[in-house]
Amino acid sequence: MSEILTRRVADSALETSYLVLPEHTNAMGNIFGGTVMAWIDMLAACISLRHCRTQVVTASMDDLHFINPIKLGDLVILRGSVNYTGRTSMEVGIKVMAENPFTGLQLHTSSAYLTFVALDADGKPMLVPTIVPESVIEKRRFNDGRTRRDFRIERKKSLSGKL
Repeated sequence: MSEILTRRVADSALETSYLVLPEHTNAMGNIFGGTVMAWIDMLAACISLRHCRTQVVTASMDDLHFINPIKLGDLVILRGSVNYTGRTSMEVGIKVMAENPFTGLQLHTSSAYLTFVALDADGKPMLVPTIVPESVIEKRRFNDGRTRRDFRIERKKSLSGKL
C-alpha cells in the first residue's frame, strides 16, 4: 500500500446472528462463554479484513464480562465496527445481544474490544487505512478507542517480563 487510504466506519461495519442450539449450551441451557468469544472473534476478523483488504490477526481482546445469560433457543445478534485505527492496528468493537425469538425482547449480554494487526504478504505488520468517524457516536468511539489503546500500551509495559 503506497498511500494511506481512509475508510468510513460504515464501509466495514457488519452484523450477524446465530440461533443457540443444544451443542452451544451447558447442562443448564446457557451458552458456553467460549462459543460467544469465538463468534465475537470471527465477526471482528471479518470487519478487520473488510477494513484493510489484507490478512489480519487478532492481537488482543479486552476484558469480556457476561452481563445477561444467553439461553438455548435465543437468537444471538452481534454488531461491530472499527472504532479506532493506529499505524498497523485497529480496534474493533463488538456488541452482543440475546433476543427471545417469541417475544422480541432483546438483552445486552456482552461487549468486547479486539485489536487486530494487518499483515503484508511476508507476514509483517503493515499500515492500515485510517478510520474517518463521521457521527457523534463514531467520534466518541474513536476517542474512547484511543484512550483504550493508550491504556493497553501502558498495561503491556507494566506486564513485560512479569509473566
